Amino acid sequence: MPQPEPPHAAPPGLPHRPLSVVIGAGGTGGHIYPGLALADALRRADPAADITFVGTERGLETRLIPEAGYPLHTVDMIPFDPALGARRYLLPAALMRSGAQVRTILRRQSAQVAVGMGGYPSAPVIVGARLAGLPSLIHESNAVPGRANRFAARITPHIALAFDRTREHLPAGAEAETVGMPLVGPVAELDREALRPAARRELGVPDGVRLIVFNGGSLGARRLTDAAVDLASRWQGRTDVRLLVKTGPEALPAVRARLAEAGGDRVARAVAYLDRMDLAYAAADLMVCRAGSATVAELAVTGVPAVLVPYPHAPGDHQTHNARVLSDAGAGLLLPDAEATADRLAALTEPLLADPSRLAAMTAAARPGPHARAADLLAARVLRLAGRATPASPRTDEQEHSS
Repeated sequence: MPQPEPPHAAPPGLPHRPLSVVIGAGGTGGHIYPGLALADALRRADPAADITFVGTERGLETRLIPEAGYPLHTVDMIPFDPALGARRYLLPAALMRSGAQVRTILRRQSAQVAVGMGGYPSAPVIVGARLAGLPSLIHESNAVPGRANRFAARITPHIALAFDRTREHLPAGAEAETVGMPLVGPVAELDREALRPAARRELGVPDGVRLIVFNGGSLGARRLTDAAVDLASRWQGRTDVRLLVKTGPEALPAVRARLAEAGGDRVARAVAYLDRMDLAYAAADLMVCRAGSATVAELAVTGVPAVLVPYPHAPGDHQTHNARVLSDAGAGLLLPDAEATADRLAALTEPLLADPSRLAAMTAAARPGPHARAADLLAARVLRLAGRATPASPRTDEQEHSS
């Protein structure tokens, strides 16, 4: 395990500065929500802390971060994306320009630490910290690091991981600590069995009925939604199963119309969002979902059995590697995107729903690891970088395994 970082304390005789941390997080919820979980954990540790976010104008951060009550500064940055073609040659100049913008933000905020949560909006934060001479830390949420974090891992020695297996994909010589995936809100503390009766009442699931939740991520997933509509049509005469389908807001009207036309609305309900994921996890008997890092961590913590359908165009095929964290343990089934049809899902899910002992075995196989405490573990590391004393944190089972 890497040794704790030396503190960066105020010189003797100077007043103790308020804690100020700048977090780079943007693009998708998979980077933003862990950043918000870290911000909340820092505020728990120091209610007077000044926490600021950096992102771009392109991603969900422009809505999610202000809604959570944190200020957001935007910078000019282009994605670390091979699809840019010839425009990829603009990336170094764009990175230096946005890094300089972040340096200005860091100085204005009197920041002591900069944190990158992955995704291209966080890379300028690490560059800006280097230019400003400040300590920085990156958190990698996926089983395979993204391009931005692979770059950032070469310019900061402070690396935190959601999954232990990510270590094998880091640059040679890089050291990292597994802290888990920071989770937002009540999912991290969910007592599934205690909440289950109330959750099922809230979602309108009768006693004795199995609930399958289709969750395609922040914006839904057309492949999963299409399969759910077809499956609902196929099962429209059943009284022992219900489907709850998250579509994203744009697809919702069309999906509801398709369900009504096919008779699937007898067993399925489509919603734009799942605002209370704790209720969805508590009520569900089975999830059918993409394999984003936050989803995989939430499934590990809650123990909900899952059919994982990795997004096939994820950089480095990282969702397949994420899914294997659960499928290798026996807590989930991995289904390639091309095979995610109603016929294939019926063949997988019908035996599962008919076998409570197998569902229970999948729940038992889920390995919570450090995820439920990850936000506080990551916050403790940020506080050490800022020169703030923190209580010694007990090592997690997964950290013992990685030592």
